[in-house]
Amino acid sequence: MAPASRRPLIHRSPMPGLGLSMGITLTMLSLVVLLPIGALLWKGASFGIGNIWDTVNRERVWAALFLSFRLSLFAALFNLVFGVLLAWVLVRYRFPGRRILDAAVDLPFALPTAVAGIALTALYAPNGVFGALAKEVGVKIAYTQWGIFLALIFVGLPFVTRTVQPVVEEIDREVEEASATLGASRLHTLRRVILPMLAPAALTGFALSLARAVGEYGSVIFIAGNIPLKTEIAPLLIVIQLEEFNYDAAAAIGIAMLVISFAMLLVINLIQVWSRRRIGYV
Repeated sequence: MAPASRRPLIHRSPMPGLGLSMGITLTMLSLVVLLPIGALLWKGASFGIGNIWDTVNRERVWAALFLSFRLSLFAALFNLVFGVLLAWVLVRYRFPGRRILDAAVDLPFALPTAVAGIALTALYAPNGVFGALAKEVGVKIAYTQWGIFLALIFVGLPFVTRTVQPVVEEIDREVEEASATLGASRLHTLRRVILPMLAPAALTGFALSLARAVGEYGSVIFIAGNIPLKTEIAPLLIVIQLEEFNYDAAAAIGIAMLVISFAMLLVINLIQVWSRRRIGYV
């Protein structure tokens, strides 16, 4: 009688190198993401919850936080709509200069943020090309909240476009033709067929654009004017505290931004999960 085979103590994965790759991934995740966040929370814990609240609960800090998150949300919403439209045009239509426009979408990725801020300021300043035109109609862009809004749109638009573009490429035209054959109008096809397929990717791009806008510093400070209670952003307040060697106050403002950002991204992820389940994705 043949002896019973013993179960191996170590179950090998069908994927070669899974253990090594998982170890490297977790190590890099800890070093790049978890360790800085942990250090920030540790600094805040040593500072004390009461002191954190006293630091954040000031008119200047609340104004900066409200300005940063409000304009970041508006810019991300604008990028959500315009980025999806831009991705659709780049994939579905052929026109002269399409490749140049497609390459120009990646320009905010390539430009240093300081260079982008200087360029936007030069264009939209009162003596700039577009700023002079806006001044003639009584609109001031640079050194106002409109300038901050434009800078956040500039740095966040590629996240939505590049996230949605591959999904648009995978949508067959036969899907739209089948919907039209069944008697659906273009608006009904867009609302019931196309948008549900684009929703998960669009929400991912929206979250990336929002996260980039909330923490944006270099492209904003040049065009914002940095006037307290008016055009001063929260990242600038953190830099000011660091320059004054007030690390506790900088950590307190950073923790406030971290909590608000986490809450907003959590809501976006829940909406994304709901949209995936609605169209049948797990």
